[in-house]
Amino acid sequence: MIEINATILAQILNFLILVVLLRAVAYKPVARLLQQRSDKIRNDLEKAEADRKAAEQTLADYKVQLADAHKKAQDIVDKANLTARQEHDAAVAETRKEIERMKQVAQAEIENERNRAFEDMKSQIVTLSLAAAGKVVSKNIDTKENDKLVNEFISNLNKDMFADLK
Repeated sequence: MIEINATILAQILNFLILVVLLRAVAYKPVARLLQQRSDKIRNDLEKAEADRKAAEQTLADYKVQLADAHKKAQDIVDKANLTARQEHDAAVAETRKEIERMKQVAQAEIENERNRAFEDMKSQIVTLSLAAAGKVVSKNIDTKENDKLVNEFISNLNKDMFADLK
């Protein structure tokens, strides 16, 4: 059996005093320190989770803004292409009108030149006819001589007309 003597009682008393002292001096500050550390870790984890959620939301916002910017950029490019195409078509139409107008002016100039050449030719024919008639009348020669003068006049007339046309 167990004997209870003064040594055992002193040891029990010393153990209880040591437990009380350790609890007051070591356990409570260590427990408080561990609780503070646990609270700090929990707060840091909550803050990290909130930061992660905010970062995900910011990333989602940026993706939406980027998609919107891409759409706007594509709209601008499409509008610029359309404007360029319209300006090109307008320039082509204006050039065609100018070419048509130039053709009409050239046709009118050609017609005027042809009329002037025709008038010049008529004037030369009249002059040559008068000169030939004058020769025929002044020489009053036989029919053979008249035919020769008329043929000579016609050949000169042909040479003059073709020379003027060239």
